[in-house]
Amino acid sequence: MTTEYKIEGMTCMGCVNSVKQKLSTIKGIESVDIQLESPQATIISSSPLSLNLLDETIGKYKISKHLKVISNTAEDIPEVSVTTYKPLILIVAFLIGITLLTQFPFSDFSFSLWMHHFMAGFFLAFSFFKLLNLNGFAESFAMYDIIAEKWKGFGMLYPFIELSLGISYLISTDLFYTNIATIVVLGIGTVGVIKSNLSKKKIKCACLGDIFNLPMSKVTIFENVTMIVMAILMLF
Repeated sequence: MTTEYKIEGMTCMGCVNSVKQKLSTIKGIESVDIQLESPQATIISSSPLSLNLLDETIGKYKISKHLKVISNTAEDIPEVSVTTYKPLILIVAFLIGITLLTQFPFSDFSFSLWMHHFMAGFFLAFSFFKLLNLNGFAESFAMYDIIAEKWKGFGMLYPFIELSLGISYLISTDLFYTNIATIVVLGIGTVGVIKSNLSKKKIKCACLGDIFNLPMSKVTIFENVTMIVMAILMLF
């Protein structure tokens, strides 16, 4: 992952060398390029970095603004395969099974109620994995989402939007508006996913946060579109 930062307080090459030496000691940083001109720091790391950690490490200097993530290292992103998507498959299968069991012994099974329960479980589970490393998710999400790439704050907010949708489905509050919100949120997200697939670039999918290393593929499109179709069906 290559990331650019702005650093305040550097006035000479001595400052540059001091900052470079200090940042190079941080675990996970593979390469550091420091200069007086903006962007003052270009860091290649194996994973997203905490601004607080960077700020504490460089002492009297201050990393005042995160500029952008340039890329994830393509070599680190696995190829699309059943094995690669095993975590996603297991989670979805688990959700399907648990939500089906809520209507046991199935004497009066309701497909609409099952979708209702599945949507709740889906958003709650997926927001949980994103919240395990919120900053890491936001960095990966900004690589392809059309809003997050322009406003990093949306990436930080997105897991809480999913959490809110999950809770709303769980407690059956204003389901009409919850379904509309789901269609809008996932619809916007699908645009970025489709663009990424069309670009043919190897990009990390952030659907399960930064915990699992999943490649962006048509699987993500299918996942989003399926949820949108469910939300549409629940409107009728």
